[in-house]
Amino acid sequence: MAGTADFHNGMVLEIDGELWTIAYFQHVKPGKGGAFVRTKLKNVLTGAVVERTYRAGEKVTEVRFSRRPITYSYTDGHLYYFMDDHTFDLIPLSGEVVGEHQLRYLKENMACEGLVHGDTIISVDLPQFVELAVKQTDPGIRGDTASGASKPAVLETGAVVQVPLFVEEGDVLKIDRTEDKYLSRVSA
Repeated sequence: MAGTADFHNGMVLEIDGELWTIAYFQHVKPGKGGAFVRTKLKNVLTGAVVERTYRAGEKVTEVRFSRRPITYSYTDGHLYYFMDDHTFDLIPLSGEVVGEHQLRYLKENMACEGLVHGDTIISVDLPQFVELAVKQTDPGIRGDTASGASKPAVLETGAVVQVPLFVEEGDVLKIDRTEDKYLSRVSA
């Protein structure tokens, strides 16, 4: 149990059997009446956002998570299968658990991290920086490098990022997947 004085952004609470993350909170002490805490809570599984007010000193149930190393194996078209690096068990997860944005960068044998509540993986974190090969891109125009121009490139996972003109098909690139941003060329 935790009190409202313990609130911080990112704290996870269990409310009515569901997990909620504190996205924003504000302690309010009006001139008249008791102090209270105004919060914005985001549902960990669905992403829904609600506003909720707590009286000062009110007790809430804080949830602690553990992290488990997992490795992506394959997909059958509906589920994504990850191997637990400790038990070597295959864990089927839906695309919603993995996250739509992350699926664009998911590659076989990629080391990931699973966020575990109880015995259930509730979300997957891919590495922030991934190395992926360029599957398709247009050739750059010679002499156009002074303008700092870029072009779209389709990566081996299907993600599309803007890259410098010198990048060619087959190049392996280091990408910041959180910002969909090209960082450097790893190999040509």
